Amino acid sequence: MNMPEINYGNFRKKWLRKATIYSFKNCSLILPVAESLVKQDYRYDSTISPKQGLLNLIPNLNTPIQVIPNGFDTDYWKDLGEKRTPFSFISVATGTSHQARAQVKGYDLIEQLAANHPDWTFTLTGDSNYISLNPNVTVLGKRGINELRALYNSYQFYLQLSTSEGFPNALGEAMACGCVPIGSAVGAIPEIIGDKSLILQQKNSSELENLLSNLEQTQLESYSASAVSRIQTHFSYSFRQKLLLKFLAA
Repeated sequence: MNMPEINYGNFRKKWLRKATIYSFKNCSLILPVAESLVKQDYRYDSTISPKQGLLNLIPNLNTPIQVIPNGFDTDYWKDLGEKRTPFSFISVATGTSHQARAQVKGYDLIEQLAANHPDWTFTLTGDSNYISLNPNVTVLGKRGINELRALYNSYQFYLQLSTSEGFPNALGEAMACGCVPIGSAVGAIPEIIGDKSLILQQKNSSELENLLSNLEQTQLESYSASAVSRIQTHFSYSFRQKLLLKFLAA
């Protein structure tokens, strides 16, 4: 990525850019987890250059590339049938006590949403030093996988409103546990979620409000079941394992 507008990406720094270019040109095989990391026409945040991904940033790259998405152990990450708090939202990210990192992970939009809906509950997990001024936002530090699975099973929605993203594991874990996903049109997020009605096409708080208001409360159980099925069908651990073995043995 090359996003100096939000202080993000290896290509905005001279020596990181040189090291990144050298590494990709001199390895024998590149196995990115998302097609958007290879080449994308970025449109989510209009302040950021649209030309992102390996082939846009290294146009003379000849190293073979094969996309292999992440996979999840759906025997572990699963819906436990627990009661979920209505209008409860969770998001997981590390390093968000740094302002640039929080913006990359979409916390600015989440804070606006929390401010507009004081009767909704939000939990931001992964960095205990992150500070929110909204009383309906709970901040938790890093959690182990058992605690994360329990958290995912107690929330109605998972928010992945990243400004930049490859393939977010937390999104897949939360969906496998039955959270209704709301995500930005960035990286592999639309591919993981699958349902366009759950995708925020542009970084805009009003559009996010419209998206949420258009969701029928009576259909949330259906959205939840579809999220579980989506991960089980398209992003299983075994599928990733087979592809890795196939291309590493070639």
